Amino acid sequence: MTLTPEECARRIEQYASAPGRLREALTGVPPEAMKWRPEPNEFSVHEIICHCADAETNDCSRIRYLMAEREPLIIAYDEEAWAKRLDYHNHPLDLALATIEAVRANTTALLRRVPEEAWERAGTHTESGRCTAEDWLITCSEHLEEHIEQIEGNLRAWRARGPAEASAVGAEEKDDAA
Repeated sequence: MTLTPEECARRIEQYASAPGRLREALTGVPPEAMKWRPEPNEFSVHEIICHCADAETNDCSRIRYLMAEREPLIIAYDEEAWAKRLDYHNHPLDLALATIEAVRANTTALLRRVPEEAWERAGTHTESGRCTAEDWLITCSEHLEEHIEQIEGNLRAWRARGPAEASAVGAEEKDDAA
């Protein structure tokens, strides 16, 4: 294991507390900015939250496979395809947030029981190859943090465009969806 027990515990705490920071980041986003995209192929804040909910449900299974199965296959998924095909903009935001919070809380209880030697358990990810439970912890403890930064970046970009231009972009997106 490359992480010390202290670093592992710190990452578990970061993983456990991130949903609160994600929810806090959302408090600064005006309703009219929630579905605005900085660029046509980039996620809106609403889509980021829905992506995070789906990522959490995938990741909670992945760590369980790594802990319980022998040499599991960890399946990748196309995040952009999920956003489009699962119509993230019309998914209830409150349900996505509740999913993130519940899945993280449930998985945190598991992570706190993992013995030190189990972090070396490995499987094969269909895109990135060998993946250990420790790799999972590193990636997942940082995942929501990265999306909190993305939300803050979206908000800065939305404010920089000004309300009139931001509204015009939102109207174009509605036309494209129709």
